[in-house]
Amino acid sequence: MKKKTRKGPGPHRRMFKWLILAPVLLILAVQAYYLARIVWWIDHNPSMTSMMAQQEEALREKNPKARLRHTWVPYDRISNHLKRAVVASEDANFAEHDGVDWDATLKAFEKNNRRHKIAAGGSTITQQLAKNLFLSGSRSYIRKGQELVIAWMLEAVLDKQRILELYLNVVEFGRGVFGAEAAARHYYQTSAARLGPAQAARLAVMLPNPRYYDRNRDTRYLARRTNLILKRMNSADLP
Repeated sequence: MKKKTRKGPGPHRRMFKWLILAPVLLILAVQAYYLARIVWWIDHNPSMTSMMAQQEEALREKNPKARLRHTWVPYDRISNHLKRAVVASEDANFAEHDGVDWDATLKAFEKNNRRHKIAAGGSTITQQLAKNLFLSGSRSYIRKGQELVIAWMLEAVLDKQRILELYLNVVEFGRGVFGAEAAARHYYQTSAARLGPAQAARLAVMLPNPRYYDRNRDTRYLARRTNLILKRMNSADLP
């Protein structure tokens, strides 16, 4: 009596497995790439970020010779006034959280549900850095999820001072203006190291919508919010 031979999985079943496995492998590969870049940035400085590349491409659609304004400066050559102003304005709990401020995230989620659209992000400095380094300015819960994962990687690999140093050097301060040094030169014709309290507070307040405030530098909101951040700066904890 012949033994029955066990047949392997048919071609359709194998294809189904690969349809499931391939996206998982791709996601893992992307995360590994992000992690490798973050490890590299422990002691190397990024010369170009995802947000910079997008902005440069947009500028060059109108002017092929357009260039970004960006000069890297180390942490100790950035005014403590600007560091405190940015923390006070963007992420008061920066020194304490692990990359995500869950209270702010929950409030943003509730606000978005009321408006039936993604209007608020509740992003910490670490999350904003994640977006600037790797992602786009689009708003979706998928992109937000990836932002959270990268933020955790940043916090796991880098210390708070390095995260703040990276952020202050790559964040957008105006159309084609990236980083503290370029912002100080663009708005005040001085260096990032010599920014005064009022100048620093004003720059920090511009961060949520820098291109708008680059064009509209004398709005009532900008003046009112700048005065508020000036009062909060001294209580901001720095790494």
